[in-house]
Amino acid sequence: MTSGDDSPPLSRVGSADCECRRLRFFPGWVLKTKTYFSRNSPVFLLGKCYHFKTEESGELSTDGSNFDKINTEISGNVEEFRKDFISRIWLTYREEFPQIKGSALTTDCGWGCTLRTGQMLLAQGLMLHFLGRAWVWPEALDMDSDCESWTSHTVRRLTASLEASLSAERDLPPRQAPRGTRGSRDRAESRSDAYHRKIISWFGDSPPAAFGLHQLIEYGKKSGKAAGDWYGPAVVAHILRKAVEEARDPELQGVTVYVAQDCTVYSSDVIDRQCSFLDSGKAGTKAVIILVPVRLGGERTNTDYLEFVKGILSLEYCVGIIGGKPKQSYYFAGFQDDSLIYMDPHYCQSFVDVSIKDFPLESFHCPSPKKMSFKKMDPSCTIGFYCRTVQDFEKASEEITKMLKSSSKEKYPLFTFVKGHSRDYDFASSPLHEENDLFSEDEKKRLKRFSTEEFVLL
Repeated sequence: MTSGDDSPPLSRVGSADCECRRLRFFPGWVLKTKTYFSRNSPVFLLGKCYHFKTEESGELSTDGSNFDKINTEISGNVEEFRKDFISRIWLTYREEFPQIKGSALTTDCGWGCTLRTGQMLLAQGLMLHFLGRAWVWPEALDMDSDCESWTSHTVRRLTASLEASLSAERDLPPRQAPRGTRGSRDRAESRSDAYHRKIISWFGDSPPAAFGLHQLIEYGKKSGKAAGDWYGPAVVAHILRKAVEEARDPELQGVTVYVAQDCTVYSSDVIDRQCSFLDSGKAGTKAVIILVPVRLGGERTNTDYLEFVKGILSLEYCVGIIGGKPKQSYYFAGFQDDSLIYMDPHYCQSFVDVSIKDFPLESFHCPSPKKMSFKKMDPSCTIGFYCRTVQDFEKASEEITKMLKSSSKEKYPLFTFVKGHSRDYDFASSPLHEENDLFSEDEKKRLKRFSTEEFVLL
């Protein structure tokens, strides 16, 4: 089976559920991936640009067979892209996790893909917040992208790592105290590794995980959704906002999420969220992840929006797009020419207990990117941005506004930034916290409309 641009359409496969049941991780099972990148066009990944150009013409394949040769030919550019891509957190279908409250389900295979892509977007925002955009996973290039044995290799590493993590005692040699520059570097790497693991643990598939599937489903119930339902990208945006608001880990108190209302970002509402620390007497402001549910056309995506989407994905503070094909969600993270680069959640992997010390990390990182023509994109999507400070937000809003104006061929842009509060425009301002109900009545009405993916097209 091949994937990427050679993927069979959903109608041939039968259903998303059918496809996911084929794509399970078993020893000896073969995962063949073949995604082609042009040597003559730049590749963008979440604000970073890579060039694969060499003296030879043609295309490069990421199926594993040509990587060593390519790395030599283009002096590390492909290697840097691979390292960057693999370092992003990949969240997929899982099975055999603790039963979801109120149901008999122990897997999200076939229905949870949009929740997974929403998790990936939020994970990228948290990586920017705690690790920075320059961070890459030191073991990224240890991931085997060879199509002949990637799954078998991964399962062996997962098994070995899990057995080690479950071992009652380990005979580790005593580590000498670091000193000087090397000591500082070791401490920085240790801190980054700790945050890397902590971020993944927040998305674990068990009830205590702040942004795990179990918690997200609980918040989804407030908008009429249940485990086993299909979630749209707009509903997931509101669920993510509520999950971040309700998170109790002290590390997460410096982050907030704002969801645009009816394709409008109200600047004063965003800044109020960022400055909520000041109201409680704490110093500093919060970082904000801004989520903008939009629709890129009617029944099909309007290709006029292509340049805007590419512009968004080329911004350093973009954290990706929750989108996909109809009824099949992907996390879009980059592009080359008129094709979007994405991470696919439709792989049903086994549950990993992230509460165990040194839990295996390999299944949370994707070894190979996929590409899809922009024309195949479902028009319903949610765009995400991360702004660390109020100044960053103001700069981002100015830059995005210019991009919106220049890319809009119509009278009205895809979404807008407006000065002031939503209440100034006769919209009810969403409360930050409510005691007995996680969603206000205004939010419930909006979520009900979003759940059917109906948007007002200007």
